[in-house]
Amino acid sequence: MRIQQFLFLFLPIIIMVAGCKPVPDTPSLQGVGLLLEETIDDQGWNSKGYQGLLGIHSNLQVDVFFKEDVNTFEKVERAVSDFSQDDVNLVFGHGRIFADFFSELGEKYPDIHFVSFNGDVTGSNVTSLHFESYAMGYFAGMLASKMSKTGHVGVIAAYSWQPEVRGFADGAVYKSDTEVHVDYVNDWSNGERALEFLRDMKNHHQVDVFYPTGDGYHIKVIEQVKTEGLYAIGYIGDQSDLGEKTVLTSTIQHVDELYELIAEQFHKGDLEAGNKSYDFQQGVISLGSFSPDVPEEIRSEMLEVVENYIQTGELPTN
Repeated sequence: MRIQQFLFLFLPIIIMVAGCKPVPDTPSLQGVGLLLEETIDDQGWNSKGYQGLLGIHSNLQVDVFFKEDVNTFEKVERAVSDFSQDDVNLVFGHGRIFADFFSELGEKYPDIHFVSFNGDVTGSNVTSLHFESYAMGYFAGMLASKMSKTGHVGVIAAYSWQPEVRGFADGAVYKSDTEVHVDYVNDWSNGERALEFLRDMKNHHQVDVFYPTGDGYHIKVIEQVKTEGLYAIGYIGDQSDLGEKTVLTSTIQHVDELYELIAEQFHKGDLEAGNKSYDFQQGVISLGSFSPDVPEEIRSEMLEVVENYIQTGELPTN
């Protein structure tokens, strides 16, 4: 009875003191962690994620951490536990596989906001960023068909679910009778299989423009295309440095810039949970520089249709 009375007498004081404690207006950014399925030296998707992390460190002046080859739930859980010990409160999972993992871990780590890419997520502190890549594939297909001399173009795709593959096929047949050939590596980085598809497309179907949509093998494909004296369209980054004449253009996802944007939103308390989409209109997808082999009239037409898409959201149709 005395204990209950004691608590009752002191309760107003406790409430008053708690009420005077300053409450932060925003979930200020303390530290950032990055999880990668593979390594940062792929000259594509993973390296751009790492560049984004470095940009956050430089521009927002916070500690950053990263772990490579994290591709199972057990590895993700262990990495997140390590991050939490380092006061990390924003974690990027650089790929689709992290969506389910983060949805499960969100409740266990309520003080961390989790961000993944291109997957569906749930949870009040979990966000998924979706690159709307159909349009970039569409523009790649348009350019490929305009530059093909044989009327045969090819996509060496990683997976069938990639929207840019369907976009390429649709764009290639815009006002043309171009034939599109598609093969699926079913892996992001199997370069040998990708090169087998390249040889088959070239030798049996006369494909002379290639679009490799796998960030672990696209460099190998472009290098071989250059050797063959054919054309390619770069993927994820600007690959013009691999062959100025070979690479007609590149479909660029500015992942590094999106990282900084998301970190700034979180720092200000503006980062929302759920599935968020980004496209040309947000400035995080663009076409790269054009090869000097692309005639000026084709270049102008491509820039015009891209600008129209940015302004109206409409793609050209037959």
